[in-house]
Amino acid sequence: MSTNEASSRRRFLSTVVLLGAGSTASAAPKSKPAEVNATEDLMREHGIIRRTLLVYEEIARRLDLHEEKAPVEVLARTTRLMRRFGEAYHEKTEETEVFPRLVKAGQQKELVQVLLEQHAAGRKITESILAATSGRDALTQPQPRAAAARQLNLFIRMYGPHAAREDTDLFPAFRNLFDEKQFNELGERFEEQEHRLLGSDGFENALKEVAQLERALGIHDLARFTPSER
Repeated sequence: MSTNEASSRRRFLSTVVLLGAGSTASAAPKSKPAEVNATEDLMREHGIIRRTLLVYEEIARRLDLHEEKAPVEVLARTTRLMRRFGEAYHEKTEETEVFPRLVKAGQQKELVQVLLEQHAAGRKITESILAATSGRDALTQPQPRAAAARQLNLFIRMYGPHAAREDTDLFPAFRNLFDEKQFNELGERFEEQEHRLLGSDGFENALKEVAQLERALGIHDLARFTPSER
């Protein structure tokens, strides 16, 4: 098996079920692994960030309810995940690999400027939230709770449109800067950076962590988000 085929970060195994008249059920063979390209990689990272925003949303809701105990530890863990995975890794990749190439090509300059400003604003909010979770009596009083909830809601309101605009406008423009060979090489470079900054299973570990945070708040069941008829 080649190095590319063995890449645990950028491939998934799909199975093909072969059905034939009168045939008996048998184990489905594995198909050839499919590669995850550079922009798809960034969009999958947005998936983890969006799930982090769902955790933020639930915590903000609870902070607005005075009878609810503030989930301080969950908030601290979630914010550290956002800082480590969302800011120090994902946003850094955008700022060093994506934005400069687009600006050099004379594309998406205004959008890039707004995105950079939002990265900076988000990091300030992250530091503010982390500060609010420190101390023995963190988020026990109405005013700090309200302030933290407001910060979380500001972050959520900003990052949803931020990621959506990147997915639909920025990343397609970025993809068009490369031929197929260059784009494949860039994908491998992204993977190397991930391993260097987050370890060999950085994405998978971040995914596990956000799933644990969802479970800690009882929002891990996707079905609970389905509207019910009244």
